[in-house]
Amino acid sequence: MRSARVPVLAGILLTAAGLAAAAEPGTPEPAAATTVAYSRSGADTCIKCHDDAEVLSLFRTPHGSRADPHSPFAAGQLQCEACHGPGGAHAGRVRSGEPRPPVIRFGADSATPAATQNEVCLGCHADAMGGELHDGAQERSGVACADCHRVHAQQDDVRSTKRQAAVCFDCHSRQRAEYAKPFHHPVEGNLMGCTGCHGPHGTANEFALRRASLNDTCYGCHAEKRGPFLWEHAPVAEDCSNCHVPHGSSQPALLTQRAPLLCQQCHSQVGHPSFAYGPEGLPGGGTPSSYLVAGSCLNCHSQVHGSNHPSGSRLTR
Repeated sequence: MRSARVPVLAGILLTAAGLAAAAEPGTPEPAAATTVAYSRSGADTCIKCHDDAEVLSLFRTPHGSRADPHSPFAAGQLQCEACHGPGGAHAGRVRSGEPRPPVIRFGADSATPAATQNEVCLGCHADAMGGELHDGAQERSGVACADCHRVHAQQDDVRSTKRQAAVCFDCHSRQRAEYAKPFHHPVEGNLMGCTGCHGPHGTANEFALRRASLNDTCYGCHAEKRGPFLWEHAPVAEDCSNCHVPHGSSQPALLTQRAPLLCQQCHSQVGHPSFAYGPEGLPGGGTPSSYLVAGSCLNCHSQVHGSNHPSGSRLTR
């Protein structure tokens, strides 16, 4: 499967100590020079043992393409060892009962530090990442690229809108619970993914949002709420989360509370008396109250996000 190797890397590399000794005559030679040996046959050596379906599916991914000159499997590249490091000792003969010398392993169950794993990935993907990863919570929390991405799999779930949320929910359990509520964004309906709002590798914005503010993020889909309006509703222009929760809610329209309770957090003494409404105001309980049935306050104040009507100062039209 390997047609060529990189001659320098295929041989034995001297350590810094060995090079220093060669540069200075008379310096005692180190007792033992560390060697870095690559396997003789590259991937052909690896798949003699690692021949399960997921490993072999690598050859149906960009990483396993010979046509891409930047791929680890392009002519002259190091194939498996481009990512996993020199495997000569790992693939060589070991004494009975002795463990094989390790290579770099990827994933949540790997003993290789996350920083080492990420360094390998960034060796090729640094330009695409920019500075995002180093600014994000994942880097600060020691999350490795392979904790989310499956490099060998033909379908990397985290890059698929349909499967992405399940990967994110492995860590973000609170958001998983919120999406199980009756009213939520259509993430589980496969119509949007977490990355529609959040930058997965980190951003300079709060909550790793893709846009500068929460409102700007919401306006990406809900453009009709942006305005400008002749008559603004102050909480709307300030922050959508004053009234809504972003992931899921037990209330319609992702509201934090149902009206009139939500509205009376601000309008407790203005316009209408601040009465405590009870079951007697519901249908069948006596005299139904327009403040409790149907849309509650929105029965009259239907333009709650703002109005451009000349007579819309009360957001009624």
